[in-house]
Amino acid sequence: MPIASKYLFIVSMDVTKEKEALFNEVYDTEHVPLLLKVPGVRAVTRLKTEPAAVMLGGEKKPLDGAGAATYVALYEIDSPAVLLSAEWNHAVEQGRWAGEVRPYTSNRSHIVRKVV
Repeated sequence: MPIASKYLFIVSMDVTKEKEALFNEVYDTEHVPLLLKVPGVRAVTRLKTEPAAVMLGGEKKPLDGAGAATYVALYEIDSPAVLLSAEWNHAVEQGRWAGEVRPYTSNRSHIVRKVV
């Protein structure tokens, strides 16, 4: 996935099992489309952790991601200022996300990375 923007806003979280289907539905059909309308948001890619292993030094090492959240969203943005805009603030509170999904998330982290 080539990154065309100068910054990534990386959001990670877990969701309770009983709300996982709703989480994915709302994220894909409401939350992402609303955020893609925000000026300066170029693309969004969602990821889910999968069990895997890697060979290191001739040994198979499990990639268990201890403590890491299950879900990650990569937002390609023009600058960190996008996240402080009125449009961003409005979009993140729209639809079912704020009231029906966000309360059931945990282990959340947010970070901005500059593409080098």
